[in-house]
Amino acid sequence: MPSDGLSISIKDITKTYGDFFALKDVSLEVNSGEFLTLLGPSGSGKTTLLMVLAGFTRPDYGSVKFGTEEVILKPPHLRDIGMVFQNYALFPHMNVEQNVGYPQKLRGVSKEKIKETVNNALKTVKLDGLGHRGVGELSGGQRQRVALARAIVFQPKILLMDEPLSALDKKLREEMQIELRQLHDSLNMTTVYVTHDQKEALTMSDRIAVINDGGLMQLDTPNVIYRSPNNAFIADFIGESSLLSVKVSKKTAYLGKAKVLVEHPLEKDGDFSLVVRPEKLFLTDNKSVDINSFTGTVEESIYQGESQLLIIRLNPASHGDQLLRMRIPNGSAALSELPLIGSKVTVGLKKSDSYLVE
Repeated sequence: MPSDGLSISIKDITKTYGDFFALKDVSLEVNSGEFLTLLGPSGSGKTTLLMVLAGFTRPDYGSVKFGTEEVILKPPHLRDIGMVFQNYALFPHMNVEQNVGYPQKLRGVSKEKIKETVNNALKTVKLDGLGHRGVGELSGGQRQRVALARAIVFQPKILLMDEPLSALDKKLREEMQIELRQLHDSLNMTTVYVTHDQKEALTMSDRIAVINDGGLMQLDTPNVIYRSPNNAFIADFIGESSLLSVKVSKKTAYLGKAKVLVEHPLEKDGDFSLVVRPEKLFLTDNKSVDINSFTGTVEESIYQGESQLLIIRLNPASHGDQLLRMRIPNGSAALSELPLIGSKVTVGLKKSDSYLVE
């Protein structure tokens, strides 16, 4: 049941509650058929923006276009969008088939057509044969699939999803991330997905819009946002990182007394943060011109299954009194030579993996 997605144009959307700005002049474009994730912490404004797209929240001002049509004044039921809520919002007194067919019933579709589209939707989400089950008989993952089938049964061009996997356990959530992405690709709908889970956003998205304090912080591909965050908030929020305080003077960065090589030197002087991803660090004696070296003492060594996390306190005399997190993959040959707690270590970071944020 493929559908051709519509582009979405969001311009200058602002929403206030009294003196509080839930959204502040948010503008972004979502391409036709794109999977865009709105990512941010609780209270950042991401769900408010999704509710504006759905028509459940009226902004103070701004524009929302689906394709070339302005929809800011259109009620939700006339926007022709599929919607999956965080709590699924299924009807407990209806069976699976009735829940999935409800949007078609509201549209006055014939019983024969409803049965056909419901069967297609259930097959698409791998629930064929379960149409007569009650909602209470289903697992969490199955209920999530029913909600998804109901959202796509009428083949909308836009699908909106509000943290639909948050109630699932970790293993099932990760499996459903892959399934949702595959479903998106097969249906070719334009999908806008809300989550506060950074890994989920990195796994599923074509692009990620990072929202914080009601504003758009950065909009780009997962790879760019992870490798080149715009500011310290994004660097700290997306993935795992250590933010080390550095000073920049005459295009040269200093961590304490030590010079730091960076991929993109800054034009202005001042205080910045060196973003260090734990998986990019390695134990070294190498004094290569393209490697930053940091010396310190191992304070913690934590086994975490797939990896070992080392907490290293940098040498105050040369680097300032700061903590560095280093992650070594489990199964690596280096694990047999892990430094003990209290031992002195030197770790390296390639110049190409070294970047600064304000």
